[in-house]
Amino acid sequence: MIHELLLALSGYPGTIFTWNKRNGLQVSQDLPFLHPSESSVLNRLCKMGTDYVRFTEFIEQHTGHVHQQEHYSSQPSQTGLHGIYLRAFCTGLNSMLQPYRQALLDLEKEFLGDPHLSISHVNYMLEQFQLLFPSVMVVVETIKSQKIHGCQILETVYKHSCGGLPPVRMALEKILAVCHGVMYKQLAAWMLHGLLLDQSEEFFVKQGPSAGGATAAQEEEEEDLGIGGLSGKQLRELQDLRLIEEENMLAPSLQQFSLRVEMLPSYIPVRVAEKILFVGESVQMFENHNQSPSRAGEWKSVVQVCCDWSILKHQEDMFAAELHRLKQQPLFSLVDFENLVDGIRSTVAEHLWTLMVEESDLLGQLKIIKDFYLLGRGELYQVFIDLAQHMLKTPPSAVTEHDVNVAFQQAAHKVLLDDDNLLPLLHLTIDYQGKESKEASGNREGTTPPQETSPREAPPTGWAALGLAYKVQWPLHILFTPAVLEKYNVVFRYLLSVRRVQSELQHCWALQMQRKHLKSNQTDAVKWRLRNHMAFLVDNLQYYLQVDVLESQFSQLLQQINVFHCLNEILDLCHNFCSLVSQNLGPLDERGAAQLDILVKGFSRQSFLLFKILSSVRNHQINSDLAQLLLRLDYNKYYTQAGGTLGSFGV
Repeated sequence: MIHELLLALSGYPGTIFTWNKRNGLQVSQDLPFLHPSESSVLNRLCKMGTDYVRFTEFIEQHTGHVHQQEHYSSQPSQTGLHGIYLRAFCTGLNSMLQPYRQALLDLEKEFLGDPHLSISHVNYMLEQFQLLFPSVMVVVETIKSQKIHGCQILETVYKHSCGGLPPVRMALEKILAVCHGVMYKQLAAWMLHGLLLDQSEEFFVKQGPSAGGATAAQEEEEEDLGIGGLSGKQLRELQDLRLIEEENMLAPSLQQFSLRVEMLPSYIPVRVAEKILFVGESVQMFENHNQSPSRAGEWKSVVQVCCDWSILKHQEDMFAAELHRLKQQPLFSLVDFENLVDGIRSTVAEHLWTLMVEESDLLGQLKIIKDFYLLGRGELYQVFIDLAQHMLKTPPSAVTEHDVNVAFQQAAHKVLLDDDNLLPLLHLTIDYQGKESKEASGNREGTTPPQETSPREAPPTGWAALGLAYKVQWPLHILFTPAVLEKYNVVFRYLLSVRRVQSELQHCWALQMQRKHLKSNQTDAVKWRLRNHMAFLVDNLQYYLQVDVLESQFSQLLQQINVFHCLNEILDLCHNFCSLVSQNLGPLDERGAAQLDILVKGFSRQSFLLFKILSSVRNHQINSDLAQLLLRLDYNKYYTQAGGTLGSFGV
C-alpha cells in the first residue's frame, strides 16, 4: 500500500487512492483492513497530494512544463490568465515543488530498503509540506479567482509572504525572487534603452495618458527630478506629437507614457516609480530622436550633441550589471533598488540639464513665453489691439486668421520687433465654425481651440476665438507640451481681454478730452464719472495681474483667474460702456440715458460683489494675493467709504 500511496502523492492515483475532480485524492471507502485512525492519516496525506496535483495542473495550464496525468487532464486554460509574470510565478512554484518530489523519491528508496515502513513514517517525512501546501494554495486560488495579472502577482505573493510561518515565508520569497527577475528585465529595457516590452499590459509603466484621479494625491506631492524644477508630472503630460510634413516644424514625434498605478507593488513607492518613468521617457525620447533625420538646419548643433553624447554617458553596461546584481539577490532591497534608480536618474537629469539649459537656452525660451503669452511685450499688444480691433469685433471667418497674423506682423515691425528667427515660430490662431472639418487632415502643432466657447457654437467675436501657437524646439517640448501651452493660452486670452478693456477705456478718455470745451449736462457727468471708476478698477486689476501675480507668483495665476467670474462681468460692462460712448459722441438721447443707467446699476452691483468677495478673502486669510488686489483698490479707504460700491453718481 505504501507504493500506492507514494504513487498517489506523485499524481498517479489507483484503486486504493482514487481521484475525484471535486474532492481530489481520497482513500477508497471499501478497505476493511484500514483502521479509522489510519484512514484519517491517509486522508491528511491525500489532501497534500491533492494540492500537489492542483499545483502541477496550474503549472501545466499556464506554462506546459509539467506532464499532465490522464485521470485529471484538463482542457486548455479557460481562465483568461496569461502573461510573463504568471509564467514566472509558475516557474517559481515548480521549483518550490522540487523538495517535495525529492522527499517522495527518498521515501521510495527507504521503502525498497525496508518494506516494513509505516504510514506514520511517511506522514512524518512529509509533515513540512502539509503546512506549506495549503498556504501556497491560497495564493494560487487568489490568482485564479481574482484573475491577478502582471505586477499585481508580485503584490499578491509579497503580502502572503509576510506571515509568521518560516517555511511558507521562505518558499514564497523564492517564488517572488523568480517573478522579480521578469521585472528587472523590463526595467533594464525601459530605463537603459527606452523600450517598453509589455505586450500583455503587465508592467507599471504604460503607453498613453494617466487615468487621473488614482494618483492625484501623489501628483501633488511628487518631488523635483533634478532638472531645474522639472518633475515627473510634467514629463507624464507629454503628448503624442505628430511629425508634420513642414520644413519648419521642429518637434519630432513622441509617445506619451504614464504610470499604471494599479500594477505597482506596495513595496515600491510611487516616488520611485515616477523616477523610473522619467528615466525611461527621457531615454526613449533620445533613442527616437537619434533615429529621426533632422528637418531644420537651425538646430543641427543640438542634434549633433544628442547623437554624439549618450544620455547615459555610455554607462549602460555598468547599470545593466547593477540591475543583474539586484536580480540575483534572494530578497528585494528597496534601499539598493532606489539607490540604483537614483544613480540612473541623476545621470539622465544631468544630461538633460546641460542640453536644455546650456545648449537649448531654456531661460531664453521662458522669456519668450513671458513676452508673448503673458503680454510681457505690452507695447506690441497695444499696437496689435488697435490694428485688429475692427477685424475681431465680429464673428470670425475663414480669412480672419490670415488677417490677424498680418496685423500681428505689422505690430511687431512698428515696435521694432524684427527677429527673423522668432516671429516664424509664433502664429495667432482663430477657432471658427467649420475649421475642424477643414483642417482634419492635420492641424498646426501647438494649436488648441479656445476654452471659452464650445466647438459646436460659433464664437460671438474674433477675440473670443483668438489663440496663440508657438513651435517649441526640441528638446524643450519636454517642458512646453501642448497641454502646457494650452494653459498658457487660457492665461493669454484673459490678459488680452483685460488689456483690451483698458485700451478702450483710455480711448473713451481721449474722446472726453476732445469734448471738454463743450457744454455738458448731468448725464455727461454720470457717464464720465462711471468711466473714471471703471478705469480705476481695471487699471488696478491690470497692475495686480502683471506685477503682483505674474512677476512674483505666476504658478498661482490660473488659481486666481478661477475666482474672477465677478471681474469678467465687470469687464463686460466696461466693453458695453465703451461701445455706448463710441456710438454717441454727443449728448445721450433718452434711449442712451436708459442704457447708461443700466450700466451704472450693473457696475455698482458687481463692484459691491467684488468688494464683498475680496473682504471675505482678507478676513479669512484664504489667499494673500487676492488680499493684495483689495489693498490696491482700497489703499486710501475710498472703496470702503463708498460702501464697496463704485459707479453711482453720488460717489
